[in-house]
Amino acid sequence: MERPSWAPGDIDLEWPSVARVYDCWLGGAHNFAADRAAAQRILEAMPGVRGVVLNHRAFLHRAVRYLLGQGVRQFLDLGSGIPTVGNVHEIAQSADAGARVVYVDIDPVAVAHSRSLLNGNGRVSVLQADIRDFGGVLTAPEVGEQLDLDEPVAVLMIALLHFVPDDEDPWGVIGGYRDRLAPGSFLAVSHAGYEDDEEPAASREARKIYDSSVTSVTLRDKAQLTGLFEGFSLVEPGVVRVPEWRPESPDDLEEAGRRFPGFAAIGRKV
Repeated sequence: MERPSWAPGDIDLEWPSVARVYDCWLGGAHNFAADRAAAQRILEAMPGVRGVVLNHRAFLHRAVRYLLGQGVRQFLDLGSGIPTVGNVHEIAQSADAGARVVYVDIDPVAVAHSRSLLNGNGRVSVLQADIRDFGGVLTAPEVGEQLDLDEPVAVLMIALLHFVPDDEDPWGVIGGYRDRLAPGSFLAVSHAGYEDDEEPAASREARKIYDSSVTSVTLRDKAQLTGLFEGFSLVEPGVVRVPEWRPESPDDLEEAGRRFPGFAAIGRKV
């Protein structure tokens, strides 16, 4: 397979990545044939998956606008993926040109493309790192040059934690970030999941394909997501289905039926 000019030389073109499959569903162009094949197989099993992805993206936009309204001007976007229109810095800096953002992702394509797009924006940095290494992330020069951790920061984990299984301790990962944050900081999370026994066959089939061809997914229910917010006070409306978190228009509620496959919430560190 011919390597595109924008693709770093050290990545495997034959193995799909979370960021690039997500990019496929968002209509992006920074993905490979293996990513597109996996995305299409999953889409065939669960035709609504693109709408699910768009709802997580819409929650990100609503969350950033809410956080701006709370006075937050520093954002740490973990598992940020390949940038598309309406990224965190675009929303934040349209409200306050002084807002600062650090994007963190493990995928080298996501990082390389982010850096190329952000060249010249001195208030945004991009870090290639594993978000589970909270110590390494928080002490990285990219974080140090943008964020003052003694002031409130918003940590964003959008469509991320379902890729961290229980045996990799997502509670400890969140705790590692939380313990370094100043009081008044926020955590915003969206997460794939269902309540007990409500996952439809299409979702189970799509998840089987994702697990075997991309990476494993751990679904969590509302109670389990609530448990990830230890040390944070949930803001209204608490943990709800993704489209139901402070919807701004009827379109936000289009897929807010009982079985929308995911939950969202924002918590404030007290």
